[in-house]
Amino acid sequence: NRWLTCRSLPPGALERIVDTVGDRVCIPWFAGAVKVNVSLVPPLVLLPVLLHIAALHFLLGLVILTSLPVVVLWYYYLTHRRKERTLFFLSLGLFSLGYMYYVFLQEVVPRGHVEYSQVVALTCGLILMLAALSRAKKDPGYLPIPANNEKSLQQDLPNKSIRASSNGLHGVTVSGAASGRAVNGEVKSYSRMSAEKPEGVKRDWCTKCQLVKPARAGHCRLCGRCVRRLDHHCVWINSCVGEQNHQAFILALSFFMLTAVYGITLTLHTICRGRNPFVALFYCPGAYSDYSSALSFTCVWYCAIVTAGMGYILLIQLLNISYNVTEREARLALRDNTGRRLLGGLVIDTGQYNRGFRCNWGHFLSLGSSPPQHSAEDIV
Repeated sequence: NRWLTCRSLPPGALERIVDTVGDRVCIPWFAGAVKVNVSLVPPLVLLPVLLHIAALHFLLGLVILTSLPVVVLWYYYLTHRRKERTLFFLSLGLFSLGYMYYVFLQEVVPRGHVEYSQVVALTCGLILMLAALSRAKKDPGYLPIPANNEKSLQQDLPNKSIRASSNGLHGVTVSGAASGRAVNGEVKSYSRMSAEKPEGVKRDWCTKCQLVKPARAGHCRLCGRCVRRLDHHCVWINSCVGEQNHQAFILALSFFMLTAVYGITLTLHTICRGRNPFVALFYCPGAYSDYSSALSFTCVWYCAIVTAGMGYILLIQLLNISYNVTEREARLALRDNTGRRLLGGLVIDTGQYNRGFRCNWGHFLSLGSSPPQHSAEDIV
């Protein structure tokens, strides 16, 4: 009624509506109804519908493919501001991969211009990417929570303000603790201690986890845990990127880039024969001659947009590794004005851990090679 009469909703009404809908969406099953995470549903329904509509006409494709990144960025801003975990981005990424592969097999391969070995190579790249993604989803290097603090975390669970529909595997945000400044997914809500290691590396006390954090560790406000060498919280894998999974994260991005570019090239060679793939991406006269070609061309552009975004993320990651700086450290350096902008602002060199290109990459490749040693100072 308020929507029809153009009156504003009371504060919190929309959140309560979404929570109620999420609580009621269930699938009947033999052992009882299974609750469905609402954030999984939109990509499964909207993506095929929008892509099929975009294939009807060039102008429809232009509008939809321009709007999709804007909607995704808006949803990211919304969840980031509310400090929520969501499976939307992981669902969107995985379903996009599956659906693009399905369109490739159904619309591109039957035309007879793609060899069997090329299909096998594309499939192997997809499998390798999913294997690396599975490894990246595992423990990023969580610091152990002291036993006396686990009880307090469990007692605080009824007071959580996170919506049930957006909880992940480790999604816990503790309420009642001292609030602090949020920087790139972590909460700086701990008091600094004067304790230092013998070599002079400063260590910090985290009031959330009740432990002393080693150097370069950070507290993630979305996961509610401290992570060794925390880089950032990645919404695309719904987990932190830290000491134990950073290599797998880079590997997954690399396999995705190679597979996506290869699939785009094969598709453009098929529907725009005789043209350079880059030129065909912008000028392919026969793309809308039939619906099958139009759908394939639309999916190519969707893949190109996603690949460009992931390529930018991979570029920033590779530059950060080359200067031995994490995304979290770069943002903190920008906030405190203690870092140097290099390469047009693409990388922030803090100078604290930079030991040269070869040493920096050697350090990265050795991450997680040996289990961390926990001293008496690590757990209080």
